[in-house]
Amino acid sequence: MQPKLISIAQMRTVVYNQNLQITRFAKSGRIDEAIRVFNNMNNRNTVTYNSMVSAYSKNGRLSEARRLFDAIPLKNSVSWNTMIAAYSHNGFAAEAAHLFERMPERDDFSWALMITCYARSGDLEKARRLFDRLPIKGRSQVCWNAMIAGYAKKRRFYEAERLLYEMPERDMVSWNSVLAGYTQNEEMVMGFGFFERMTERDVVSWNLLLDGFVRIGELDSAWEVFVRIPEPNVVSWVTMLNGFARNGLVVEARRLFDRMPERNLVSWNAMLAGYVQNLEIEEGFRLFEDMSERNAVSWTTIINGFVRVGKLERARELLDAMPYKDVAAQTALMSGYVRIMNMDEAHRIFDVIKSRDVVCWNVMIAGYAQCGRMDEAMHLFQAMPEKDMISWNTLISGFAQGGQMEEAIGIFEEMSERNTVSWNSLISGFTQNGFYMDSLRHFILMRREAKKPDWSTFACVLSACTNVAAFRVGEQLHSLATKRGFINDLFVANALITMYSKCGRISKARQVFSEMVVVDIVSWNSLIAGYAMNGNGRETLRIFSEMVKCGTNPDQVTFIGVLSACSHAGLVKEGVDLFESMTKDYSVQPTAEHYACMVHLLGRVGRLDEAYELVKEMPINANAGVWGALLWACRMHHNAELGRFCAEKLTEFEPRKTSNNVLLSNLHAEEGKWNEVERVRVSMEERGAHKQPGCSWIEVNNQVCSFLSDNLRQWRMSEILETLKALRIQMRDIDIKYAFSSHG
Repeated sequence: MQPKLISIAQMRTVVYNQNLQITRFAKSGRIDEAIRVFNNMNNRNTVTYNSMVSAYSKNGRLSEARRLFDAIPLKNSVSWNTMIAAYSHNGFAAEAAHLFERMPERDDFSWALMITCYARSGDLEKARRLFDRLPIKGRSQVCWNAMIAGYAKKRRFYEAERLLYEMPERDMVSWNSVLAGYTQNEEMVMGFGFFERMTERDVVSWNLLLDGFVRIGELDSAWEVFVRIPEPNVVSWVTMLNGFARNGLVVEARRLFDRMPERNLVSWNAMLAGYVQNLEIEEGFRLFEDMSERNAVSWTTIINGFVRVGKLERARELLDAMPYKDVAAQTALMSGYVRIMNMDEAHRIFDVIKSRDVVCWNVMIAGYAQCGRMDEAMHLFQAMPEKDMISWNTLISGFAQGGQMEEAIGIFEEMSERNTVSWNSLISGFTQNGFYMDSLRHFILMRREAKKPDWSTFACVLSACTNVAAFRVGEQLHSLATKRGFINDLFVANALITMYSKCGRISKARQVFSEMVVVDIVSWNSLIAGYAMNGNGRETLRIFSEMVKCGTNPDQVTFIGVLSACSHAGLVKEGVDLFESMTKDYSVQPTAEHYACMVHLLGRVGRLDEAYELVKEMPINANAGVWGALLWACRMHHNAELGRFCAEKLTEFEPRKTSNNVLLSNLHAEEGKWNEVERVRVSMEERGAHKQPGCSWIEVNNQVCSFLSDNLRQWRMSEILETLKALRIQMRDIDIKYAFSSHG
């Protein structure tokens, strides 16, 4: 029996249907099924190859897309445009430009695509040069609109409007491109003015205006626009619905949803997302069950909802019931296990995901990094087929948080391109691990590379300045933050208060605080701690009262600041009253740090018995800080017996710390007990404790100079030692006078 022959027409129909299948699978994220159809095809045409290249690129598999593109037997302009679009959408402008220049023949879409690519990457000069290469008569409407949209998106509104009016012929896309620039950049005053000047509008124009007001949370204005739309479409309804849901007005969102003249799947998904965003998961699940049609977005949204409220078993049941497994849904459940640090379960889900996208890989890498399992994070990173900026930055941050700065630097230096987050991850790592000078140096390098610092950069570098008391550098950072528009950022302002306080410029710290638009508990605590560390006890108490009057409830950190201030200023009664009011008036439970402040306060004025009784009656275990404060008081008031007991307790906490034993040794020496001095010295040697050289630093002409106490060859050392000796004598005299005056 001869095999059945099919006609060319039938063969073309089969290929056409298979091409459609590839496209559908790619759109729904089912890339493995698209690959299976492609591999099983007996006949392929250029459309087949183009569809598969598009499928790979839409699922983030650019290297496979490029390999297939290179293998296409007969490339047409669509083939070239598809690959250029793939690079463009994924931010690879240089690769897109290389292909564009190699194209044997370009159409209007090729030019518009490349102009858009440059505009999207922020390189508007290159986009404009490309635009100008086209003769005016050869510039299609698409090219004009791409250039206008590029200017508008990058907030270059003047140029966008000027180009708009230079166009030989404008269409609705032209007008709406400028309007979109205003609304998507949240410039609603100028956007509304432009909307009023538009000679023609369509429903897209109205929807852009509506979306702009929703973006900035102006729901009253958004509603006024919504009711004015001549013929609102589904997008109009869904945009308004999203506005209500995003601002927590789920009841209003549901009321609008029920009024909709027609509901498509997007409408149902928007309402479902509204419930999930506001953590009304059970109500969302009821809506999910009422849906006559569901897609991957529906399933992923409800699965993510149960993950967010910690109901991972319900999320798993839904994932198992899903008709086909979607990588986004699987990643949502996987992230739930990552959140509770159950990396073994997360990895089991990861192993069964057939088509992993870059988000999926990044979730796993971030999970291992957060758990400190950097070897496994690195192993996954190296196995990734395609890495994005988030992948690299996650690894840098993970190594930095674990104190592995050499590894963090290695990853950073491997990167071919870095963004602000890359620099911030490294700079914050240096600051967190005590490498303050490295933090400042890398900030300078960041500026040289023309990367713009953000609020996080300024907060980290100011923290580094604080720790080395680099006042002049901090002042320069203050000026730069003001120029960059970050001075009203809460984190930056709080960091400035701390920096100025620790550099002894408390009036500057107060000025920063007074100029803040919004303050939080951290702002108050930073100012209180600043006055406390600068010895201004009365002002610290006044600020504390001001804070309470403003309606900000003090926390544990607040009380450490005010009790420390009372201790340094000798305000015993005020300190005791505040300590008692912590629990009674503010429901703040004292910690060991609060008890240490009280021991220091009582011990400073010679009330050693009360201080010791307070330690014995503590409802929590005393720590090294408490016993250290008591030992210091014993040395100050020459109580060798209690001092020896405190030193023994301290040895249990800090067996290798020499400063406590030195304090005890000095106490015995002052009483002439040289046998005890020798015993302490021998005990230190037996434990292998060696006194570490002290280190100080000072800023001179924008240079931070450090000094080690055991390096006698340092610059002007003899003068430094003489000055220190004089200061020590003055400090001792002041302490003696202060102790007598306090007793009186």
